[in-house]
Amino acid sequence: MQKVIEGKAYVLGNNIDTDQIIPAERLVYSLSDPEEKKNYGRYALSGVPAPAAGLPDGNHAFVKEGDRRSEYAIIVGGKNFGCGSSREHAPACLQIAGIQAVIAESYARIFYRNSVDGGFFIPLETTTPLIDEIRTGDRLSVDIGAGTVTNVSAKRQYPLKPLGDVLEILEAGTIFEYAKKAGMLPKDS
Repeated sequence: MQKVIEGKAYVLGNNIDTDQIIPAERLVYSLSDPEEKKNYGRYALSGVPAPAAGLPDGNHAFVKEGDRRSEYAIIVGGKNFGCGSSREHAPACLQIAGIQAVIAESYARIFYRNSVDGGFFIPLETTTPLIDEIRTGDRLSVDIGAGTVTNVSAKRQYPLKPLGDVLEILEAGTIFEYAKKAGMLPKDS
């Protein structure tokens, strides 16, 4: 697991649901087929209607037409990020699109657990409403050890909530790798 994540921010609003993250009609590709799996990156955040409260300033496309990966590495969201259905495809598609971290004020519980358990990206929380402080395209530096996010573009730093017990799962890679490492599962399973 990276201790420092750097990249451009993509800012969304409150209540971004799993249908906005990956629309149900796009759930036709196999996550176990390497070629088909790439399509999830192509359609990541394609369900956010334009214009909508959840879209970033200027209506920047998350994934440019014809691409399968985003130029953004960090999503900044508001409250209740990942609400809606419990589909594991939602955090998976963000990872496939190149997201390394999501920073939000709060998460829907199942989305948060799916993100951690699958090792898709680091779900970070903040008490600061960063959607009012950071703009799409700003360069960010997230220091996991220090528990901070720095808006390099605006030269401002904000605290993050500690990851707590989920840090060990994230460091292991997935919940299954963590369980093997902790002796909860046989190492050869």
